[in-house]
Amino acid sequence: MKNEAFTQPVIGQAEVRRAQVILNRYKEGKANLERRVVDNEQWYKLRHWECMRGHGKNQVEPTSGWLFNAIANKHADVMDNFPSPNVLPREEGDRAEAKLLGSILPVILEQGEFEQVYDEVNDYKLKSGTGIYGVFWDSGASGGLGDVAIRKVDILNLFWESGITDIQQSANVFHVELQSNEALAAQYPHLKFAGPPMEEVGSKYLYDDRVDTTDKSAVVDWYYKKQQSGRTVLHYCKYVGDQVLFATENEPEYAQRGWYDHGLYPFVFDPLFRTAGTPCGFGYIDVAKSAQEYIDRGNQAILMNLLVNARPRHFIRSDGAVNEEEYGDLTRDFVHVEGGLGQDSILPIQSTGLSEVYLAVLNGKVDELKEVTGNRDISTGGTSSGVTAASAIAAMQEAGSKLSRDSNKAAYRAFRKVCLMIIELIRQFYTLPRCFRILGEQGTMEFVQYSNAGLQPKDQGTQMGVALGSRVPLFDISVSAQKQSAYSRMSQNEMALQFYSAGFFDPRNAQQALICMDMMDFDRKEMVMQQIAQNAQLYQQTLATLEQQTPATGKAKLPKEKQEHYASRKARQRVAESTSPV
Repeated sequence: MKNEAFTQPVIGQAEVRRAQVILNRYKEGKANLERRVVDNEQWYKLRHWECMRGHGKNQVEPTSGWLFNAIANKHADVMDNFPSPNVLPREEGDRAEAKLLGSILPVILEQGEFEQVYDEVNDYKLKSGTGIYGVFWDSGASGGLGDVAIRKVDILNLFWESGITDIQQSANVFHVELQSNEALAAQYPHLKFAGPPMEEVGSKYLYDDRVDTTDKSAVVDWYYKKQQSGRTVLHYCKYVGDQVLFATENEPEYAQRGWYDHGLYPFVFDPLFRTAGTPCGFGYIDVAKSAQEYIDRGNQAILMNLLVNARPRHFIRSDGAVNEEEYGDLTRDFVHVEGGLGQDSILPIQSTGLSEVYLAVLNGKVDELKEVTGNRDISTGGTSSGVTAASAIAAMQEAGSKLSRDSNKAAYRAFRKVCLMIIELIRQFYTLPRCFRILGEQGTMEFVQYSNAGLQPKDQGTQMGVALGSRVPLFDISVSAQKQSAYSRMSQNEMALQFYSAGFFDPRNAQQALICMDMMDFDRKEMVMQQIAQNAQLYQQTLATLEQQTPATGKAKLPKEKQEHYASRKARQRVAESTSPV
């Protein structure tokens, strides 16, 4: 029997209409941002003459791809450093759970096509200045079992309170999406289609194709927070027009608990260059569009001058004796004249070519665009004369990619928040065990069952007769690059060969090698130092065993040099056996 406390809905038409007023106010607050985002999309598609010329159309409108090339190279840098999560425990007792969680988290990301989402979000980030992730629970995924869904969110479809810098500080968050009336009718048979069209809710891009919205309605996902029982609860309402499709406050199951237990809006913002008073930033198009505009205007002037000089033009007297039609027809071998042909009857128009200073200014604008976007030649594969070593090329590229590294670190911070949200959704919804295929410690394929049992609150027992209550296992996320550029890998390989040539892997040189490596910084340094230390320890153990051998044991004592050689070989053999796959 349904609880009588919920016979009357808490969220009805009146509440939805008040929410719509708030949504319209939020829309007015981000109108300038939406215009800039729509304008930047045109620049990205090389349609920026439509933004530059205003009215009318010129005969020559060249579009060079310097800005597009800069964005494409930045995107390539992003995908070369695709992130990989590592789950770290905050308590010693959670070490095993963190290890297992760290194995299944990449599987969840892979099954959710996160690489495609990461690609789309960062592409959007470079153009508009802000990428947005949506981390949701999809109850229909995995055959109805449900799973985490990560999606790219369009900034034009999301609305928040003006003046805030963190999306979690907004009093309300609205996500608007256009959906087919037919699909909505199948899912919500009681729905009457009277909602506002998409144009009245959010801005739209200038599409190349005609987008028909006659049989679609704007569906609004309304998220808002409330303080209940001393904690922040996230509530959720889905509506069309003034009709409520679903509201957590109307459901007994969610009325006190809220929609997501973590109490956060399921959106993660990743701005490129931050600005004050907004969670969004601006991108490379905003930085370099001025230089790109003058490059194309300069090319326009040069090409128009080229056309003027390539096609001769003449002055002809109105009372002259030359037949203009015949003179303009280049297929005629003869041109008739009346009377005597005077020297001033027809005169060629003398045009002057452009000075080299204009070409220098144009090339300077190209260099300016490269500088402000950090897209110098070395970053795109060009090298100085005589530089051929892979390590030297990699070093020059690393020195010229500071902007990309800074952007990647910001992207990793957003990725860390996404992973923490995924863990919280696992804690809430993984009530039934499910199977995952993971890689074991030795690189072997393993199948494990996992549920949220290990993530639930744990009783801490009592101390001196006082109950210590319970604690929730919490974790930290460290992020590393899953992929690297070819030059980076070649540089790492060359460095490993240099270590071998310098004798770093000889256990007799372990102390000097560890001191040298301690002053260095390279990927997986701790693992290499651990292997060298382990090799040295085994070497010392083997050497001590050999020194204890006496003629009384029936074995002749080896000379010191042979002992060291034997111990070194034995130590390397033991390390190889301990690290080889089973």
